Amino acid sequence: MKKLSFKYLNHKLRKNLKDEVPRWIVLLVDLYITVNTFLLTFMLLKLLNIGPKTRLYDVVIYQVPIVLICALTAFLATSSYRGVIRHTGFRDVINVLITNVAYLILLSSFYWLILNTTVKPQFIFGKSVILVHFLFNVLLMIFLRILYKGIYEYYVVGGRVNKKVMIYGAGESGVITYKVLNKEEMGKTSVFGFIDDNPKKRKKKIDGLKIYNPNKLDSNFFRKNNISEIIISIQRLNSKEINDIIDRFSDTSVHLKKVPPVSKWLNGDLSPKQIKSLNIDDFLGRDPIQLENNEILNEVNGKTILITGAAGSIGSEITRQLMAYPVKKLVLLDQAESALFDLQQSCENKNCSFIVGDVRNKDKMKMIFKAFQPDIVFHAAAYKHVPLMEENPYEAISANVKGTKIVADLSVESEVDKFVMISTDKAVNPTSVMGATKRIAELYVTHLNLSGKTKFIVTRFGNVLGSNGSVIPIFKRQIADGGPLTVTSPEITRYFMTISEACQLVLEAAAIGSGGEVFVFDMGEPIKIFDLAKKIIRLSGLKYPDDINIEIVGLRPGEKLHEELLTSNEICVDTHHPKIQIAKVEQKKVTLIDKINELARLEIDDNNLKNEKFVLIAKLVEIIPEFTTDNNLFDIDSISTIAPTKN
Repeated sequence: MKKLSFKYLNHKLRKNLKDEVPRWIVLLVDLYITVNTFLLTFMLLKLLNIGPKTRLYDVVIYQVPIVLICALTAFLATSSYRGVIRHTGFRDVINVLITNVAYLILLSSFYWLILNTTVKPQFIFGKSVILVHFLFNVLLMIFLRILYKGIYEYYVVGGRVNKKVMIYGAGESGVITYKVLNKEEMGKTSVFGFIDDNPKKRKKKIDGLKIYNPNKLDSNFFRKNNISEIIISIQRLNSKEINDIIDRFSDTSVHLKKVPPVSKWLNGDLSPKQIKSLNIDDFLGRDPIQLENNEILNEVNGKTILITGAAGSIGSEITRQLMAYPVKKLVLLDQAESALFDLQQSCENKNCSFIVGDVRNKDKMKMIFKAFQPDIVFHAAAYKHVPLMEENPYEAISANVKGTKIVADLSVESEVDKFVMISTDKAVNPTSVMGATKRIAELYVTHLNLSGKTKFIVTRFGNVLGSNGSVIPIFKRQIADGGPLTVTSPEITRYFMTISEACQLVLEAAAIGSGGEVFVFDMGEPIKIFDLAKKIIRLSGLKYPDDINIEIVGLRPGEKLHEELLTSNEICVDTHHPKIQIAKVEQKKVTLIDKINELARLEIDDNNLKNEKFVLIAKLVEIIPEFTTDNNLFDIDSISTIAPTKN
């Protein structure tokens, strides 16, 4: 029965605390505090034999009414009772102080008037009484407000807290983050303490919270104190420093989040919703490349621009970035209807035309060039998935070679100013059908640059983070399914960049390219996919291998262990940007171009599909001698002797 009664009282207390205290009650309580501190002051000074020798009875009868009148006047004039007590902050404390200063002035003025008139001695307060009473009143009013706030947070807010966090960084940004989390009534978050690398800060406290040494925090500490998150709140952290923090807590199960830069705060204020989990961009291992937007502006201003593969990862980002410039029109082409529809929904009220079509359909492409007469073409349409194209070489050739040839040839016929092709590092010393077809497409468009008005430009880069079918979405999906994460080899490495950076490079190439160049840029050090998988697990708040394991499945058909950005006979020339270079490509003989034209016209025999695969691969090897493979799907030495069955 007692236990039930306690629960009932506790419930009633929480319910009452949730309700906002009426202002008139706050006013009455402040008046009650004022009277009591006045009487307490009188008795204390009388005990110390300080101040006037007035009786307590006379104080109550003659002086207390004056105190009430002065206090009520000051409180009403300054509206100190209007603050929400449960959210008392620094401004409320200042307001209480101002109110009591006003009250002190009124009371002192009344005391001065009494001294200059003939009245009963019972009305005389005494200077010591007024000053000590003022101090007592300020302290008690502030203390009771803070006490009420503390009780409210303990019983109401504290009762709902379902996670404890620590803030990494005890500087100004960390303190702001703490205040924001502290104010969020419905956030269900409690800050346990701060973490900082600076030894000078570790013996200090912020609002009573300890600052901890990160090197002394382990899995047992976080488990013992029930801490589930660490919020990184340091403004100028580079990717290496973020990697160090991730590695430092790799053996714990805490989830890592990050406060965005001040420039991205909403209206200059940090919102709790802006505190997000770390993503791949944060620990990519290199600083993003910043390009000159003025050159891009001058190049695309007032132009009609055709983007093939516009609904893909690269094409859609190029579209979004070009919308920030005063282009005349964007012609957006893709054969993926649903993806193109999604792009259309995000581009409403923009000067765009959306066309469902295939770059391999020459008649359709002719109609598009004739109707829109584009000034610039960004060719992003291609098949890109390596293992899938190993099984479907004809489709890779048809899309990546034939499709590119059709769009490039029509660009020459229509006298397009610039043609920018999106290539890949897999085109360098290719070991896959996809890489070989992209290499052939590179050779063809750079050859076309020798004749006609159109300037042909190639952009070659590595893997794009977050693109369709890339490793990051696959890892996230595998984590959601409970694992394991699949990695082809513990030694496999890849270059990475963000979609935004890749598209900036494409636009920059369009701006500064004069024709015939293959643009590449410094992508930093290659990243081990195995290490990347461990970091993804870590950022998901899980531990490897305790929660999620990593399974080595072996290299897939056509896959390289390490990617390259330059072929053996290419040399790099610097550009105006320190991290962007141009690969000088050797011009191929006309006979080789004839072979590419023949490859683009090639058709398959549906009755002998398996043999046709070998014939197609033989054609690729004939054009690209450096094309090699380490998988068992094709034997390059044997298929190179097979003659094609059909032209």
